[in-house]
Amino acid sequence: MASEDADELSTYTLTGTRLSPKRMRVDTGDAEFVVGKDVSPVEYFLGSLLACLNSTGTMVAMDMDLEIESLTATVEGDIDYGKYRGDRTDGPAGFQDVRLTLDVESDADGARLEEWAEAVERRCPISENVQGETAVSVSVLTE
Repeated sequence: MASEDADELSTYTLTGTRLSPKRMRVDTGDAEFVVGKDVSPVEYFLGSLLACLNSTGTMVAMDMDLEIESLTATVEGDIDYGKYRGDRTDGPAGFQDVRLTLDVESDADGARLEEWAEAVERRCPISENVQGETAVSVSVLTE
């Protein structure tokens, strides 16, 4: 997936097929899953953040020569569904606040774990998208 050339982008293309008003089958090319079956799209999003922090945390720990014995990550997000429902609101349609807690058992001391956590936050692609503004464009294909 990742390229050897740091300037080269990796492109992910997923295709979603509507199964019902609340369910969509997503095909990644390698696997399929249904959003809305077990959890909502919002929960999938937050779960993706947790999973990315785990994999990024593992990579950063290897780079820093740290041993992560266990990691439990908790995420909380505040969202106002007013805009989604079509209500008049000044609030954003997305999360207004996302809080993460990492419970880590490691051979490292507290200061080293703080350094690790800062690097994880800085290097995690999903948290980067949550914190920054990523351009999203929507187009409609017509016959």
